[in-house]
Amino acid sequence: MRRYVRLFLVQTRVSVMTSMQYRSDFIVEGLMSLYWIAWNLLPLTILYADRKAVAGWDFGSALVVIGWFMVLRAIADGIITTSLVETVERIRSGAFDYVLLKPADAQFLVSTARLSPWRIVDLLGGIGVVIYAFIELGRAPSIGDVAAGLALLAAGAAAMYSLWLMAAAASFWVVRMDNLTFLLGAIFDTARWPVHVFRGAWRIVFTFILPLAVMTTFPAMAILHRLDLATALGCLGGCLVLLGVSRAIWQIAIRSYTSASS
Repeated sequence: MRRYVRLFLVQTRVSVMTSMQYRSDFIVEGLMSLYWIAWNLLPLTILYADRKAVAGWDFGSALVVIGWFMVLRAIADGIITTSLVETVERIRSGAFDYVLLKPADAQFLVSTARLSPWRIVDLLGGIGVVIYAFIELGRAPSIGDVAAGLALLAAGAAAMYSLWLMAAAASFWVVRMDNLTFLLGAIFDTARWPVHVFRGAWRIVFTFILPLAVMTTFPAMAILHRLDLATALGCLGGCLVLLGVSRAIWQIAIRSYTSASS
């Protein structure tokens, strides 16, 4: 375990050094992160301008969902998508051979290959939005609610990672998977809204098939003390199963890899 922690720190340091080589880009990306924070809040502000609640969610509660969405978006853009999109290109070009030659787990290496350090601004912005949401609500969450919210947020991040990993694994069989990764990113944008605003089949899809509710709505409900224990445990168990399935698919994909040079 210590070995992989050290390896992660090394890859993080390399990513930061690479980003800092182009300091103007680093600063611009940081400013763009601030812009996207404001942009994410704009639709919600417009929606609640002339109404107090939507599908049972008032403005302050919906802000918590947006805050968690921003945190997960920072994790996705900062770690998951940047690394796995590069992995797709490596598989296509045959450079994935060098990953397999290294004395470490291939999934770990490709999942931490490239980090975007400026996304820390998005992460802090999302946390700030959640804090402001409770100021808007006029109360503070209990320690237990915060712990439950963070636990479900971690489960949501695991679910999101699993979906992207399976998309990357599909590249071992399909030459170009760029469109699928972009599609996943576009679908994830839907997670900025509480799942209860969707009706009928769409709510089922965004809860059980593409678990967007698990990523943002349920963590928000947990920290707001609105989520029952059975649902919380179901979310945690479902995310563990999804992680296991993605790991199994990844292992099968690696065994089918024949290299672009063979």
